[in-house]
Amino acid sequence: MLAILIAHAIATAVAPLLVYRWGRRAFYPLALVPLGSLYWVATNWPSDQSDARVYRLDWVPQLSMDIDLRFDTLAAIMSILVLGVGALVLFYCADYFHHHDEHTEKRLPSFAAELVAFSGAMFGLVTSDNMLLLYVFWELTSVLSFLLVGHYAERATSRRAATQALMVTTLGGLAMLVGIVILGQYSGTYLLSELVARATQHSVTGTAIDVALVLVLIGALSKSAIVPMHFWLPGAMAAPTPVSAYLHAAAMVKAGVYLVARLTPGFADAPPWRPIVVGLGLLTMLLAGWRAVREYDLKLILAFGTVSQLGLITVLVGSGGGDLMLAGLTMLCAHAMFKAALFMTVGIIDHATGTRDIRRLAWLGHRLPVLFVIAAAATASMAAIPPFLGFVAKEADFETLLHSPSLGPWAPWVLAGVVAASVFTTIYSLRFLWGAFARKGLRSPNARVAQLHRPSISFQFAPAVLAAAGLFFGLVPNLLERLLDPYAESLPGGADYHLALWHGLNLPLLLTVAILAIGVPDLANEAMNAVRKGGHVNLFAGFTAGNVAVTVTNKDGTNRVQTTGATFFGVPAAEGAISDAQCYYDALRGRFVAL
Repeated sequence: MLAILIAHAIATAVAPLLVYRWGRRAFYPLALVPLGSLYWVATNWPSDQSDARVYRLDWVPQLSMDIDLRFDTLAAIMSILVLGVGALVLFYCADYFHHHDEHTEKRLPSFAAELVAFSGAMFGLVTSDNMLLLYVFWELTSVLSFLLVGHYAERATSRRAATQALMVTTLGGLAMLVGIVILGQYSGTYLLSELVARATQHSVTGTAIDVALVLVLIGALSKSAIVPMHFWLPGAMAAPTPVSAYLHAAAMVKAGVYLVARLTPGFADAPPWRPIVVGLGLLTMLLAGWRAVREYDLKLILAFGTVSQLGLITVLVGSGGGDLMLAGLTMLCAHAMFKAALFMTVGIIDHATGTRDIRRLAWLGHRLPVLFVIAAAATASMAAIPPFLGFVAKEADFETLLHSPSLGPWAPWVLAGVVAASVFTTIYSLRFLWGAFARKGLRSPNARVAQLHRPSISFQFAPAVLAAAGLFFGLVPNLLERLLDPYAESLPGGADYHLALWHGLNLPLLLTVAILAIGVPDLANEAMNAVRKGGHVNLFAGFTAGNVAVTVTNKDGTNRVQTTGATFFGVPAAEGAISDAQCYYDALRGRFVAL
């Protein structure tokens, strides 16, 4: 474990030199660092929770700040995501930063170093057993996120998005630090493994512990963009797409979910735990899902979708119970695969056409059939369509929520909320695919698509691997279950549920069919109306009147505006500048209080 951290530190130091020497091609050797680290993870995979590898090095024992690393099954699962997706993203960067005039961006050397350092910091975070050491890595990821999101420092939107993300996650981290100190002092240990073991035996209780848990949850939920601390994530889409594919799909935003999963075995029954985790998780799913279906920027569709699905994963891993933990970890893995693949797909589209606005894309599927197949596979997993892993995970979610003893009489209501949010997931998933690749009633490609630069095979390799992984584990989910089940079994009551592509004709399957039956016609109706009118449909929410306005733009450029009486939380979209995150930052900064 320490060797992996040292290897990433050395790679971080030499990354600028490699980029100065080889340009964008330096990302290829840099990708070997997390890829090589995967070999250690695979060869040292723990058979169960009791088989954890432990490393200890005295650092500041007087302050209980020692380097205590622990590689158990949960750390192994997170390491696969952090290192595996990290290696693919670094490989992807070599083509993403390929400019047609062959120039090298001035800040590319520092960007390469920051991205490699982030991979190492995330590995340190998920393997830290000492809570104070975990906090060090936690804040290190926040600082690196600030640098990566603000890569285009000459743009005001990038600077504001980076500052906003830093402020939210750092303030949440400071609250978490206070909670960590209280937990450590009252429990007599700063080791996560010992703390959870003592809490499982009900020896860590009291008002101070409850306050500490609330503070720790503030840090965890702010990191994973849970309402009301979610607004920094859509703004962070001002970052280069590799950053979104890594930090905002598979790594940084999973840190909070990881900490919730780590503490759930010991503290799920604490008085403040479930009301916060389940309540805010459900609210996040619904609000962010509703926002995702109203976006036109491909990255923002994925960003709000990510926030929504993080809410779902938080509910599953934080409710308590081995079956729910298994379902939550399955969804966590599925989400990392399909969302990272889709973010990379958006990067390829933007790179090839110069736009991410779905109103400016038509016939892209015809021009880029390979990319369309990759996106369709990843989107099918996101929409929970068989035989992809997303479908297996969603079936597990429904079944385990329906029969959850930890949620008691609230289980049906939580399930109803998840089903409602899943309808939004289906709509924005299909809308993403249709908006990016469909012909949309046009007889030929529009200007952006007609003049596109065709992406290379190597550029499409990384998202293809992740999309294929979603299909593979969907067909043989028992292989994934063998990796996830040991941690789920460690929770009180164990885990009885088994992952499978086919469980027979049951309620979860009927719910999936019902969700598709609602979501598909809704999108089809919007698409047909747009094609019939020869234009596009623009939905945006206004804060002033609290109503929803529908603007139909015809071929001749005239507009018809209709206003409904619906009142919902929303942020105005930026006409003609969908890729610009400034409107979201300004709106959220000045008006989010209305929520």
